[in-house]
Amino acid sequence: MSTATMKDTLVRDLEHLFVDMSQTKVIQRNPTIIREGHGLTVTDIDGKDYIDALSGIWVVNIGHGNQAVIEAMQEQLKRLTFSYPVGTVTEPAIQLAKLLSEIVPAPLTTVKLLNSGSEATETALKLARQYFLQSGHPRKYKVISRYLAWHGATMGALSMSGVASLKAPFEPLLEGFLHVPPHSCYRCPYGLAYSACNVACARVIEKVLEWEDPETVAAIIVDPVMVAPGVLVPPKEYLPIVRDICDRHNVLLIFDEVITGFGRTGQLFAMNTFGVVPDIVALAKGMGSGYAPLAATVCSDRVAAAFWGDAEDHVEFMHGHTFGANPLSATAGLASITQLLQTGMLENAARVGAYLQQRGQDLYKHPIVGDVRGIGMMLGAELVADRTTRAPFPAGVAPGQMVLAACKRRGLIMRGNPNWIAFGPPMITTEADIDRIFEIVDAGLDEVEAEALPA
Repeated sequence: MSTATMKDTLVRDLEHLFVDMSQTKVIQRNPTIIREGHGLTVTDIDGKDYIDALSGIWVVNIGHGNQAVIEAMQEQLKRLTFSYPVGTVTEPAIQLAKLLSEIVPAPLTTVKLLNSGSEATETALKLARQYFLQSGHPRKYKVISRYLAWHGATMGALSMSGVASLKAPFEPLLEGFLHVPPHSCYRCPYGLAYSACNVACARVIEKVLEWEDPETVAAIIVDPVMVAPGVLVPPKEYLPIVRDICDRHNVLLIFDEVITGFGRTGQLFAMNTFGVVPDIVALAKGMGSGYAPLAATVCSDRVAAAFWGDAEDHVEFMHGHTFGANPLSATAGLASITQLLQTGMLENAARVGAYLQQRGQDLYKHPIVGDVRGIGMMLGAELVADRTTRAPFPAGVAPGQMVLAACKRRGLIMRGNPNWIAFGPPMITTEADIDRIFEIVDAGLDEVEAEALPA
């Protein structure tokens, strides 16, 4: 079958597929069907190459087509791809759990292996609730999170999330989930300026705790860098304040490091970058770099101790997924993390991440760029109609999506929401790659400015 015939068949058959958070009818008109990937580049079915400046979607941290990972998975395929998950365990799962316990900060020690970021955050929720049930605080069940945060698509994870448009089709959601305004120095929800604000966005969490009664609150969940609103990096005081609030009120702190983990912030974890360690951390995406579905929830020794006992104690963690701790996925994770740690990728990410942040400042030459923020190998830029007043574009203009389309036509894949754009290239990216990315982004911004700004 020729490539043209194959594409015609695939385009026709696309009507049978729900595409993530997208209208299949619209995509079917001109779909981008990715066929292969190598390093920083992916290629569609027509043979067109794209620079993958988003690592898939913050996932392929070690780049596409890493042969060491592929070969490790091939060897595991020959041995075992599945084992009864309730009564048996496998070597790769044990080895991956041990590796994770060694590379996350103390006192995080105990691992639950899963398949996706949504599962990891939902598992953290269930872990927190069962922990307090078994440690003498059965009324502790509520969770505090932030508006605009995204913690996943399953019902518990969605209930913790704060993006109204993504929650609306599934409401009413679960009970017991509270939200506070996010940290956003560019658009402070309190109308204050940093640092005279005394980090009100963090301190309000304690007020909510007190108003709700701390004896009813089990956990506070935060994504250390908020990607869903356009890569919001917290003030340096924010996470230490939240950690202190949790300690004083016997509340578990959960970090959603589904995106920020495994080198994305320029260090192995955001926990390292910000110097704050949670009681539970959710990991995914870069953990397996997209070579197989893989995620994990890791808890502290204090939390884990509540689940350790004899059979008659009935304190085991009553939670599981059929494909959690899958030996093939665990092998992919072991190999991917090993590549990150032993081939200089992490050091490269720190160096190139600094260069990415430096080049990001060049975006201010474009009049529609109002704010540039980022850390390590993640960068976001908010687009505005008027930089002086910070006025956004009118509803329906969606400049970020216009830039996304303009850059895609030029061979670049990145993130584009209505009012912001973002980049998260793999850890193998070079400074020359960053220059090429910005060359395309500059051209895309020029095109959109000519179309969206008044003459």
